[in-house]
Amino acid sequence: MSFSASVADERVLDVQSTDDTLSVSLRDGRVIAVPLVWYPRLLNATPAQRKNWKIAGGGYGIHWPDLDEDLSTKGLLRGAPAPRICCPVHSKTRLVCPRCIARKGGNTTARRHSHEQLSAWGARGGRPKKKSDG
Repeated sequence: MSFSASVADERVLDVQSTDDTLSVSLRDGRVIAVPLVWYPRLLNATPAQRKNWKIAGGGYGIHWPDLDEDLSTKGLLRGAPAPRICCPVHSKTRLVCPRCIARKGGNTTARRHSHEQLSAWGARGGRPKKKSDG
Protein backbone atom coordinates (compact mmCIF):
# COMPACT_ATOMS: atom_id res chain seq x y z
CA MET A 1 0.00 0.00 0.00
CA SER A 2 1.40 3.37 -0.94
CA PHE A 3 0.37 6.87 -0.08
CA SER A 4 1.91 10.27 -0.44
CA ALA A 5 2.32 12.52 2.52
CA SER A 6 1.79 16.18 1.86
CA VAL A 7 4.86 18.25 2.50
CA ALA A 8 4.39 21.19 4.83
CA ASP A 9 5.50 24.45 3.27
CA GLU A 10 5.83 26.87 6.16
CA ARG A 11 6.74 29.85 3.98
CA VAL A 12 4.63 33.01 4.20
CA LEU A 13 2.05 33.63 1.51
CA ASP A 14 0.05 36.53 2.98
CA VAL A 15 -0.36 38.57 6.16
CA GLN A 16 -3.59 40.18 7.35
CA SER A 17 -4.40 41.98 10.59
CA THR A 18 -7.38 43.37 12.42
CA ASP A 19 -7.37 45.56 15.52
CA ASP A 20 -6.73 42.50 17.69
CA THR A 21 -5.53 39.59 15.51
CA LEU A 22 -2.62 38.82 13.20
CA SER A 23 -3.32 36.15 10.56
CA VAL A 24 -0.50 34.63 8.51
CA SER A 25 -1.35 32.43 5.53
CA LEU A 26 1.25 29.79 4.69
CA ARG A 27 1.96 28.31 1.26
CA ASP A 28 0.68 24.89 2.36
CA GLY A 29 -2.80 26.32 3.03
CA ARG A 30 -2.62 26.71 6.80
CA VAL A 31 -3.51 29.99 8.47
CA ILE A 32 -1.92 30.98 11.77
CA ALA A 33 -4.00 33.45 13.79
CA VAL A 34 -2.50 34.97 16.93
CA PRO A 35 -3.58 37.80 19.24
CA LEU A 36 -1.85 41.13 18.53
CA VAL A 37 -1.33 41.62 22.27
CA TRP A 38 1.48 39.06 21.92
CA TYR A 39 3.37 41.59 19.76
CA PRO A 40 3.21 45.07 21.34
CA ARG A 41 4.89 46.82 18.41
CA LEU A 42 2.22 45.51 16.05
CA LEU A 43 -0.56 46.19 18.55
CA ASN A 44 0.50 49.84 18.93
CA ALA A 45 1.06 50.36 15.20
CA THR A 46 -1.36 52.03 12.83
CA PRO A 47 -3.23 49.85 10.32
CA ALA A 48 -1.07 51.37 7.56
CA GLN A 49 2.12 50.38 9.40
CA ARG A 50 0.83 46.83 9.89
CA LYS A 51 -0.03 46.59 6.18
CA ASN A 52 3.54 47.52 5.23
CA TRP A 53 5.18 44.10 5.64
CA LYS A 54 7.69 42.18 3.57
CA ILE A 55 8.57 38.51 3.34
CA ALA A 56 11.99 37.88 4.87
CA GLY A 57 14.30 35.00 5.72
CA GLY A 58 13.81 33.05 2.52
CA GLY A 59 10.05 33.11 2.98
CA TYR A 60 10.08 31.90 6.59
CA GLY A 61 9.86 35.35 8.17
CA ILE A 62 7.91 38.60 8.09
CA HIS A 63 9.48 42.05 8.43
CA TRP A 64 7.69 45.33 9.15
CA PRO A 65 10.21 48.05 8.11
CA ASP A 66 8.22 50.91 9.66
CA LEU A 67 8.21 49.14 13.02
CA ASP A 68 11.57 47.31 12.95
CA GLU A 69 9.65 44.14 13.87
CA ASP A 70 10.42 40.62 12.64
CA LEU A 71 8.49 37.39 13.18
CA SER A 72 9.23 33.87 11.97
CA THR A 73 6.77 31.20 10.96
CA LYS A 74 8.61 28.86 13.32
CA GLY A 75 7.85 31.14 16.27
CA LEU A 76 4.26 31.67 15.16
CA LEU A 77 3.67 27.93 14.80
CA ARG A 78 5.21 27.37 18.23
CA GLY A 79 2.82 29.95 19.68
CA ALA A 80 5.65 32.11 21.00
CA PRO A 81 4.71 35.64 22.08
CA ALA A 82 7.32 38.41 21.86
CA PRO A 83 9.74 38.49 24.78
CA ARG A 84 8.69 40.86 27.55
CA ILE A 85 10.55 44.15 27.67
CA CYS A 86 11.81 44.81 31.17
CA CYS A 87 12.18 48.59 30.88
CA PRO A 88 11.22 51.40 28.47
CA VAL A 89 14.77 51.58 27.09
CA HIS A 90 14.60 48.06 25.67
CA SER A 91 11.58 48.77 23.51
CA LYS A 92 13.64 51.36 21.61
CA THR A 93 17.19 50.05 21.73
CA ARG A 94 16.87 46.28 22.15
CA LEU A 95 19.98 46.49 24.36
CA VAL A 96 19.99 45.05 27.87
CA CYS A 97 20.65 47.70 30.49
CA PRO A 98 22.56 47.13 33.73
CA ARG A 99 19.57 48.07 35.91
CA CYS A 100 17.53 45.24 34.44
CA ILE A 101 20.42 42.78 34.65
CA ALA A 102 21.08 43.68 38.29
CA ARG A 103 17.38 43.33 39.13
CA LYS A 104 17.51 39.77 37.82
CA GLY A 105 20.77 38.98 39.59
CA GLY A 106 22.65 38.47 36.33
CA ASN A 107 26.33 38.89 35.68
CA THR A 108 27.47 40.48 32.45
CA THR A 109 29.90 43.02 31.05
CA ALA A 110 26.95 45.32 30.35
CA ARG A 111 27.12 46.34 34.02
CA ARG A 112 30.06 48.56 33.06
CA HIS A 113 27.79 50.75 30.98
CA SER A 114 25.15 53.13 32.26
CA HIS A 115 21.49 52.94 31.37
CA GLU A 116 21.83 56.28 29.56
CA GLN A 117 24.93 55.17 27.62
CA LEU A 118 23.15 52.07 26.36
CA SER A 119 20.16 54.21 25.37
CA ALA A 120 22.40 56.50 23.34
CA TRP A 121 24.10 53.59 21.61
CA GLY A 122 20.73 52.11 20.66
CA ALA A 123 19.62 55.42 19.17
CA ARG A 124 22.75 55.37 16.98
CA GLY A 125 22.37 51.76 15.87
CA GLY A 126 24.32 49.86 18.51
CA ARG A 127 27.56 49.85 20.45
CA PRO A 128 30.50 51.55 18.71
CA LYS A 129 33.12 49.26 17.15
CA LYS A 130 36.41 48.87 19.00
CA LYS A 131 39.32 50.47 17.23
CA SER A 132 41.92 47.97 16.14
CA ASP A 133 45.57 48.49 16.98
CA GLY A 134 47.24 48.80 13.72
